[in-house]
Amino acid sequence: MTTTTRAAMRILIADDEPSIRFVLREALEAEGHQVRDVEDGDEAASALSSGGFDLAFLDIRMPGRTGLELLDQLRATASNTAVVIITAQNTMNNAVEAMKRGALDYLVKPFSLAEVSALAEKARNTQALQREVRELRREIGRGGAAPHEQLVGSSPALLEIFKIIGKVALRNVPVLITGESGTGKELVARAIHAASPRADAPFVAVNAAAIPHELLESELFGHERGAFTGAISARPGRFREAAGGTLLLDEIGDMPLALQAKLLRALQSGEVVPVGGREPVHVDVRIIAATHRDLDEEVRLGRFREDLLYRLRVVPIHIPALRERRQDIRTLALHFVARYADELAEGDVGLADTTWDHLENHAWPGNVRELENAIKRALVLASGRVLSPDDFAFLAGASAADSRGGNLEEQVRSEVETALNAPEPADIHRRMLERVERPLLRTVLERTGGNQIRAAALLGINRNTLRKKIVELDIELPVRGRDR
Repeated sequence: MTTTTRAAMRILIADDEPSIRFVLREALEAEGHQVRDVEDGDEAASALSSGGFDLAFLDIRMPGRTGLELLDQLRATASNTAVVIITAQNTMNNAVEAMKRGALDYLVKPFSLAEVSALAEKARNTQALQREVRELRREIGRGGAAPHEQLVGSSPALLEIFKIIGKVALRNVPVLITGESGTGKELVARAIHAASPRADAPFVAVNAAAIPHELLESELFGHERGAFTGAISARPGRFREAAGGTLLLDEIGDMPLALQAKLLRALQSGEVVPVGGREPVHVDVRIIAATHRDLDEEVRLGRFREDLLYRLRVVPIHIPALRERRQDIRTLALHFVARYADELAEGDVGLADTTWDHLENHAWPGNVRELENAIKRALVLASGRVLSPDDFAFLAGASAADSRGGNLEEQVRSEVETALNAPEPADIHRRMLERVERPLLRTVLERTGGNQIRAAALLGINRNTLRKKIVELDIELPVRGRDR
């Protein structure tokens, strides 16, 4: 095993089995980490109280304090130390409890060195992402956006969007945001505005698809009194309403061609001419456009002006669908429960451990908006203080079709359509494999009681390949028997 050139971590190992401590120490030190090992929970508590550890491997049962008690201690002090609980193969209940209390992951005995290495890398990457997310959120949030208007999630894809927002916010250039309906395009636009020098000026959004085409020009540029039937008074229009601030042109792909030419002229000159007016009016406004359409394809079909596309797409931002960043589902669900529980359920509400698989396996064709509405519906109809899979039974039809594969052809068509509408390369092959492979492996592991040898045999792959897939796909292992 070669020593990595990446930054070393300080790691604590707490286990009363000398052989376990030895194997872990050898594996982690070989990768360049600084390792300290102790043989009981009280000595581990003393070491952790001094701080400075990036990662701790804690045995779930050992003399003195248990691994779960140490985990609670760390979370109570808001420690940044990531925790991996070490458990025997037969401790599913304890492993689930560990994850619920905030452990990074758990390590099942007997384990391979590859699993140890993968968990250390996961801890390093997770902490790096968390640091960047905190820093970027501070920068993005300095405009004072309300909590419900902030972007929520910590996936690598969302982190990249945070980075772009941080870079583009201070520069007065047009931004084109693309993504499926319900992914949060307006939230990204609001985050750019909130982080910009224009944060104290208006943010104005106009949806080109929601306004009749014959009224859209007046909506954007304003009109003079008497300009058309019903124009009993003059209106400034959205460009002038957003003066000094930001104008979001939502669903720009639905704007009629004739109006696209006038919009292009306004962007080039910085001036608008109200309907029925003659004199141009100068406007200082930052333009952000958003669409669910593939504008390159719209240009090819003659439905969108190529010169306008180039003018709008100075900085492109693509928001992946929720099914492409499933690790955000848990964060978003908890966010929406916290946001709506008091209003819709009159008190604190939690989610059962068994609910997460149900939510994470759903395809979410409506993306974040669908998840938000699903949480609201469950809160209204739930009979208890903990949301169970039964409270999301209305999602069961799609989830069952996904798990059976009975709707697979429709899923493939949907993925292809999504890829055709995305401005970036889509890697459909990998995405479809993940959607089939994850439920397949999880089902086989559940039916074999976590026996990886038997599961690998049923799948027709070797055990090392199965272990690698378990880590790559972040599959929680069902375990057997009793803890030692």
